[in-house]
Amino acid sequence: MDLSFNEAARGVNKEINIAIEDTCQRCNGTRAEPGTKTSKCHRCNGTGQETINTGPFVMRSTCRQCGGRREIVNVPCVLCRGTGITAQRKKVTVPVPAGVEDGQTVRMPVGSNELFITFRVAKSNIFRRDGVDVHSDVTVSFTQAALGGNVKIKGIYDLISLDIPSGTQSHTRFRLAGKGISRVSGYGFGDHYVHVKIKVPTTLSANQRALLMAYAEEESGVPGTVNDMTKTKDGANIVMEDPDGLVAKIRFSFHQQTFEHKKDENNNDDNGSTDDANENAKRETQKDENNNDDDGSTDDENENAKREMHKS
Repeated sequence: MDLSFNEAARGVNKEINIAIEDTCQRCNGTRAEPGTKTSKCHRCNGTGQETINTGPFVMRSTCRQCGGRREIVNVPCVLCRGTGITAQRKKVTVPVPAGVEDGQTVRMPVGSNELFITFRVAKSNIFRRDGVDVHSDVTVSFTQAALGGNVKIKGIYDLISLDIPSGTQSHTRFRLAGKGISRVSGYGFGDHYVHVKIKVPTTLSANQRALLMAYAEEESGVPGTVNDMTKTKDGANIVMEDPDGLVAKIRFSFHQQTFEHKKDENNNDDNGSTDDANENAKRETQKDENNNDDDGSTDDENENAKREMHKS
């Protein structure tokens, strides 16, 4: 039986037409024409076996008259001609269990017979199977890989929302537990492994190229060289040609933002220093006031002492 990958993974009920020899549908296997009766075999007396004398030996064998059936058909069935079996074509529904593999054979009873079915599972354009586990690829842009994002991928049973962390490298493998194929001879499911492939654009607009060139100037630790760029003594990359001035504008924007950021930090430091100076000034003023209060108290005490001595 031919199956698609999804049919084998999920399970399906499939109808097939088969040719088999089965019980005659006219006589139901009695071999006699409906409405007629059979009679007991007179040769074996209904035992199905006959005795044969061969000199001093006596042998028992299957009755040659009734063939061991113990009865004689007087009017044979016109459809099966007294055999009780006819060649038939039947439409059979085969319940394919989820998780069957290519080349696997199952046994199924059909009437009085047994049907052996071998499955041929087609390859999938999306999934690769490894037992109950499946593998698939997902392609993301280099901006998704660098900055992170989300992508929808096809699973065995439904669509899956896959989160791409920032800094994801090519050929990174994500494991989706329990999203694989059902185990035929057990419980549970396998896993779905997703392999990341990063798509690099083959054509760039002028703006995109300028942005990448400006980024390359900020990048460090790059082995080798980058086209249209030269390395300085300290290993930095510098754009060699910038006819439209786009890289220079981006570079100026980067440096302007850095300058503004440092300026804000310096202002914050200056404000902090001014606040500290004001706080110290307040403390000195308070200290002077306290000293003046102490001097006033001493003068009052000396004046009172002089008055007491004058009275005496």
